[in-house]
Amino acid sequence: MKTAEMLASPVLIEARPEPTLVDLDLRARLAAFVALTKPRIAVMVLVTVAVGFVLGAPGAIAPVKLLLTLIGTGLVAGGASAWNMILERDRDARMKRTASRPLPSGKLSTAEAVAFGTTLGVAGLAILFEGVNALAAAVAATTFILYVAVYTPLKAITTLNTAVGAIPGALPPVIGWAASTGRLGIEPWALFLIVFLWQFPHFLAIAWIYRDDYARGGLKMLPNVDPDGSMTGRQAMWHALELLPAGLIPSLIGLGGRWYFAGAFALGAYYLYHSVRFCLDTNDRTARRLLRASFLYLPLILLLLLLNPAS
Repeated sequence: MKTAEMLASPVLIEARPEPTLVDLDLRARLAAFVALTKPRIAVMVLVTVAVGFVLGAPGAIAPVKLLLTLIGTGLVAGGASAWNMILERDRDARMKRTASRPLPSGKLSTAEAVAFGTTLGVAGLAILFEGVNALAAAVAATTFILYVAVYTPLKAITTLNTAVGAIPGALPPVIGWAASTGRLGIEPWALFLIVFLWQFPHFLAIAWIYRDDYARGGLKMLPNVDPDGSMTGRQAMWHALELLPAGLIPSLIGLGGRWYFAGAFALGAYYLYHSVRFCLDTNDRTARRLLRASFLYLPLILLLLLLNPAS
């Protein structure tokens, strides 16, 4: 009964004292700063940025502009991740999967993380503004603000945080397109829609697998208010169903070729299949299979776009 009451209203987390700092050598400290940037997420961000840039490139790709776009966006993404960890350091300390992060483990102080995250964000935006264009910098700044100032606080307030977080999560290809072309049109928003919808089954699978850990941390994830998983499974299935036609849009607007169309349909059907399995039998096994399918879907559909653009 206590658990149900706890999950029915926002969880107020009492701030913990700053953990005792661990004495680390230079190499370990550098590794802790790198960990603040969430490197695996940063890599996926940069992949989607590069795809948006290449698809939008008029004629030959400008390598210097592409490099500056990747550096600038990478710094902004790293700064956003650092600030995410700063704001969630008390919650991270309560969860097994995040307790070893640099702040709750005492590898870095909060002041160091604040200075580091702020420097990365400002430097990244400056590179985009001065070295690329103002539009790319504006989209990157919007992504930073939505991720840090909107999505992160909402994680402890409402299960709708996943939908809100999917917006900054889908903006990187828009940054790439804006950097390449200096404008926005229907094309980057088609890429946005694919990444936006892809995130729902992906993150719902993660939220199901780590539902007990998220509850300990006070995060309001859908599986924590949906103990039998029926709503979680339906949400994953419906978003995967929406993603199937959304993945075909690039071919309809002149971004993808016929082979892309066929491949996107096959990948969408594959992702939908695992989402349906997760919906019909919501458990850790089907969640992990859905998660693996999500890791295949996004890089493969982006690769298809690069290999078979519209002629």
